[in-house]
Amino acid sequence: MALPPASVEPVIAEVEMNAGADQGATTVRATVVQASSVFYDTPATLDKAEKLIAEAAGYGSQLVLFPEVFVGGYPHGSTFGLTIGSRSAKGKEDFRKYHAAAIDVPGPEVSRLAALAGKYKVFLVIGVVERAGYTLYNTVLSFDSLGKYLGKHRKLMPTALERVFWGFGDGSTIPVYDTPLGKIGAVICWENRMPLIRAAMYAKGVEIYCAPTADALPSWQSSMTHIALEGGCFVLTANQFCLRKDFPPPPEYTFGGHEEEPSPETAVCPGGSSIISPSGTVLAGPNYEGEALLTADLDLGEIVRAKFDFDVVGHYARPEVLSLTVKTEPKHAVSFTSTVG
Repeated sequence: MALPPASVEPVIAEVEMNAGADQGATTVRATVVQASSVFYDTPATLDKAEKLIAEAAGYGSQLVLFPEVFVGGYPHGSTFGLTIGSRSAKGKEDFRKYHAAAIDVPGPEVSRLAALAGKYKVFLVIGVVERAGYTLYNTVLSFDSLGKYLGKHRKLMPTALERVFWGFGDGSTIPVYDTPLGKIGAVICWENRMPLIRAAMYAKGVEIYCAPTADALPSWQSSMTHIALEGGCFVLTANQFCLRKDFPPPPEYTFGGHEEEPSPETAVCPGGSSIISPSGTVLAGPNYEGEALLTADLDLGEIVRAKFDFDVVGHYARPEVLSLTVKTEPKHAVSFTSTVG
């Protein structure tokens, strides 16, 4: 049963809720946002984010997760004018506009997101396109309920053509935050298929595993369920629900990979957001119907019960046979040293 928002105009309906959690145990109410960016319009996207955060807070949510690159947008269908050996003038202009919609970290948009987390008293995890000079990164930012910016995770390995317009993260930005709600971390989209980064997250004790994504395939749910079981953790996955009309019209923005231009009402990303427990039980979603808030109560006692069966970096580990080394120092293209006489 949904809790009514307090003096908040609903933006999109809450669609599911797990009312069967053990209320005698410590619980966390979490909301996954499934919604589209306002493409090329970062101020409008932040305004939309505030409405969604306010609505989730009205349901009593303590943790709110947004999709991959919600701020800045996921460029579905765009090729940025790339073919082997050449780039088109329009593709370069498309990148200029995409670069302009990205945000600096730190920067004014980060300050606003921090203020929103504090205003609505939620732990906020949100995907952004981070601008670092002239290179862009697929990044997740985290904020606590007091309005403090905690840090970021940059996607280690962009997928396929993403490698053209996003740089690569390194081991210095794979944090897990120890919060009053539990230990929270984020892994982005197909990074979740990388066993070694999952092992690093488990070793850091992640309890609420956030997986913002752009993958709406049915197979994604299998990956999320496997991670919940493997890690003995709650998995929250958030994807955008985007229609063609959520992007600029042609010829300003065109979709590659289609035999013909999609109609305005075509779903170019149909969502699939969900919340899964450490036992593999689906608590909310997956939703493929439209923009939505998916909310569930997370019984944190279930983590301990799951670890009794299988603790992947604890009693089930075999470090004398298999081990992982994570290099956490930042990587720089240029380093400067000086010798003082």
